[in-house]
Amino acid sequence: MNRTLRKCCAALLAILAVYAAPAAEKTVYLKDFLAPGAAGTDAVPAVRAALEHCAEVGASRLVLPGGQLRMRPDRAVEKYQFISNNDESLKRIAFDLVGMRDFEIDGNGTELLFTGFISPFSLEDCENITVRDLTIDFTRTFNSEGTVVAKGDGWLEIEFPEDYLCDIVNGCLRFRDAEGTVYPFSNLLEFDAVRREPAFRATDYWLSNRTIPAEKCANGNIRILRKDLTATVGNVMVFGAAARYNPGFTLADCRGVAIRDVNLYHCGGMGVIAQRSRDIELRKLVIVPSPGKGRMISITADATHYVNCGGYIRMIDCTFENQKDDATNIHGLYMAVEKVGGADKLLLRWRNSGQYGVDFIVPGMTLELVDNNNVETYAHRTVKSVRRLNKVYTEVTFTEPLPDGVEPMHVVAADDEYPEVLIKGCRMRGNRARGLLLGSRNRMVIEDNYFHIAGAAILIEGDANYWYEQSGVRDVVIRRNLFENGNYGSPGWGSACIAVGSGIPDRETSRYHRNIRVEGNTFRVFDPRIVNLYCVDGFVFTRDNVIEYTDDYPYVLDEKRNFITRNCDRVVVDKKQTDKK
Repeated sequence: MNRTLRKCCAALLAILAVYAAPAAEKTVYLKDFLAPGAAGTDAVPAVRAALEHCAEVGASRLVLPGGQLRMRPDRAVEKYQFISNNDESLKRIAFDLVGMRDFEIDGNGTELLFTGFISPFSLEDCENITVRDLTIDFTRTFNSEGTVVAKGDGWLEIEFPEDYLCDIVNGCLRFRDAEGTVYPFSNLLEFDAVRREPAFRATDYWLSNRTIPAEKCANGNIRILRKDLTATVGNVMVFGAAARYNPGFTLADCRGVAIRDVNLYHCGGMGVIAQRSRDIELRKLVIVPSPGKGRMISITADATHYVNCGGYIRMIDCTFENQKDDATNIHGLYMAVEKVGGADKLLLRWRNSGQYGVDFIVPGMTLELVDNNNVETYAHRTVKSVRRLNKVYTEVTFTEPLPDGVEPMHVVAADDEYPEVLIKGCRMRGNRARGLLLGSRNRMVIEDNYFHIAGAAILIEGDANYWYEQSGVRDVVIRRNLFENGNYGSPGWGSACIAVGSGIPDRETSRYHRNIRVEGNTFRVFDPRIVNLYCVDGFVFTRDNVIEYTDDYPYVLDEKRNFITRNCDRVVVDKKQTDKK
């Protein structure tokens, strides 16, 4: 009897082992796919093979080996991508996730060191994805940097570190790496070498030819030539990347993505760009210049950017420093009317080339029809069918006739879902331009953050004539933040710590933004402009906000008011003017 029982137990254990085996196989280890020496030369083929295996077996976790992995574009996945507010191109991608579900990439402290034009992560049609505990950097940045060592009338002499190889071609400056890959640039911006931030009142020099006339000096330095050039000797001149080809993380049509404990020291575009996605959390994402390498710039564009997203967006305990554009921009898209094609049909087109190829209109969606002059919604219609003609033009048919008054240059946008936003405990400083560009019509809470921004720390955005970014906030709470010495950079980057920056030609009756509450913040400033608003209905600034003045920067403007409002209704400022003593 005991022997029979032992046999039954053994058989049962064997059956259980068989059923348990798939669960044990759910974790895949990248080390099992790495050929000898591949970690130090190119781990991309191993990553590609491991991800394909994960998809085949339904793995729930890929664990990286730790240490450093070199990553090259040579044998990476290749696909043509249209990414909003970045540049379309045929891209090479290291971690290409398509249709993955309930999956985690555990970096295990690994440093991914990239070389060349390659995008670290791309997620398409994925759900419940986590990327954690890794570092991303590049051997050569997409921007270039050099120290200003001399200046004269119409010229600057620049000394470049060894990392930025350059030469003169047809009388113009060209950057390349050790392999001969060229890194074009399209703008210059001066950075303060001591404060490690955009230089005081420095503005962009835009270069339409994606280079600048230059000559080589006898000492090996480079003299760049332009009539209006100026900078402070000893400061750093940043040569901005000409295009945004390679974002750090691209999310398209995804649901439930978490990026946690990730250091993103560089990439050739935005840090995180999400389009048509929902339920996104960034926790302890650190975007700063690579430690110990002497770089001024972290990444070449916005730290984060969200386009036509829904569900929730959460950014908690993140650090965004020294990136070449804003900390975040959250908005929808406006597509312009090109032609009224009948009683129920519109021919639409993109008027911002950064939106080419980004489709968002689908059958059943509710679109708002908007007058581009006052950016006010005057009608809604439901989409019956969509015919994409090419990356610029789309033809849309509606379920009912269009209203009277639809004209070319009016715009349409999705008006069905907007993300609920929480930005908490984040640190933002040293970058070009602005801090948070807010454009969701759902509730947005901005709390317990630190801002030291060259322009406006918080810009209530939206525009239907240039950027074509849908906004019109409805419920914004800004509380317990520290705003320190903002608006020290280019005058075009902001007009107050908290400002409206919407491109609205006809402002008299427009009340595009609504219900903004500012409470319990500290403003430690050299510039008295705390709030600058227009086209807002419903604004409250409570008494418990604190305004303190510093002498850290000279104030060079005539405006002395703390609170500037025009074309607004229901504005309550429960705080007296605070003048500098």
